[in-house]
Amino acid sequence: MRPLVARFGTALAACAVFAFFALTADGFLAPYNLLGIAKQISHIAILAIGFSLALTAAELDLSFANIASLAAVACGMLVHTHHSPVLAVAAGLGLGLAGGLLNGAVVTLLKVPSLIATLAVAAIANGLAFLLTGGVSVVGRWPTSFTAIGRGVWLGVPMPVWWMALVALAALWFLKQTRTGFRLVCTGEATQAAALAGVKVKHMKLLGLALSGLCAGLAAVILTASLSSAAPNMASDMLLTAIAAVMLGMTMFEPGTPNIPGTLVGALTIGMLANGLVLLGAPYYVQDIVLGLIIIASVATSASVLTRAAFAV
Repeated sequence: MRPLVARFGTALAACAVFAFFALTADGFLAPYNLLGIAKQISHIAILAIGFSLALTAAELDLSFANIASLAAVACGMLVHTHHSPVLAVAAGLGLGLAGGLLNGAVVTLLKVPSLIATLAVAAIANGLAFLLTGGVSVVGRWPTSFTAIGRGVWLGVPMPVWWMALVALAALWFLKQTRTGFRLVCTGEATQAAALAGVKVKHMKLLGLALSGLCAGLAAVILTASLSSAAPNMASDMLLTAIAAVMLGMTMFEPGTPNIPGTLVGALTIGMLANGLVLLGAPYYVQDIVLGLIIIASVATSASVLTRAAFAV
């Protein structure tokens, strides 16, 4: 039983959380509420998948929330000034990718530990976001051709949920079915051995951080379309939540290793906790306390992975 508990114990705990709120919170099982939970976690899950890809390459990305905010501001300002939605989406994705590439360049070329490098890039992104907006949110009635990205519904399911599923499937296929994905995993698990085997380790680390930035850009576009607004700090609150989802995911399925199914279940668990506590009438600060406890408990099982990712050069 011990191996089964190690692999699926946290997932079973998530099922227990679901059952608890289903029995105690009125309206928790309502279809609109369950779809609401899935929609609420979609942006966090996409950010968490990007963070997970960087962590797979043994790199720690603490800039994704600020990069997402900058990408959202650029995307929103272009739509607000009546530019093509296609250009706005391209700008959001491009800025996200550029931020990730900048992280990768600082880590691989300048050999700055990712903990420091990504914090520096986060500060730069935050400053640029406030420079572009002057600290003022961009709000307006934007064309449905853009807002449908985040507000549309297909087959009764909100579009952000479909985007989350698409990103998760693409990431899972990349890691499990491609040679590049296999090399990315090898880089994270045994960097020196991978280098000796001919893997271009620096390229893999650059790729992992670039993918994290790209996911941040995508999450920014979807979030901006959902809210029809953009603010220079709109994604800052998602940093700890997304990291917590990845850390919680590392306690299940592939314990001690960042993995996509675990990240999704981790995000869903956090979303269920937040929603259930609100329905039970718990004060807002209880969510922060629970989130902090989740981070402490999950990081305790993955401390070595985080330490290697944060300070490796």
